[in-house]
Amino acid sequence: MDFQILRLRAFARLSILSFLLGACTIPADTSRVVSENSTVAAARAEIVGLDEDDVRMCAGFPTASTSTADGGSIWAYRRDMPRGSWNVVNPSFTLFGAIPAVNTSTSGSSGGNCSTQFRFADRKLRQVEFAGDNNTSTDINGLCVSMIDNCLIYARKKKAR
Repeated sequence: MDFQILRLRAFARLSILSFLLGACTIPADTSRVVSENSTVAAARAEIVGLDEDDVRMCAGFPTASTSTADGGSIWAYRRDMPRGSWNVVNPSFTLFGAIPAVNTSTSGSSGGNCSTQFRFADRKLRQVEFAGDNNTSTDINGLCVSMIDNCLIYARKKKAR
């Protein structure tokens, strides 16, 4: 076989491998392909109406708060979720001297953070929103579940009484 044909085949294999690895990455914005976490979506509807004391009972004391222009308030809760990181290392190789030392290693961190905001008017919860690096590969606001699930359970128990 001709040396040039070998180089072309090796380059084609590398191109296909690069394309396949690129197709496996998770996009930064997954909102077009996944939906909001079901617990978070349920909490948006079911905890609205709780009063300030109820929210302190189920979520604890806020990390920050501010007054709104209409006389209400917004309470913010923030949680960082440090987790282990991952690292994939494949051996470096050369393609017959054509492309020296191709390194196919990659790494990343699976941690994130969630900031949950509660908007109150007349001491009643009117709106819940989430911010931060809180999406997972399968859920929007997936990392916020641990911040809101107690309030969802609390609201359901209160409604059942």
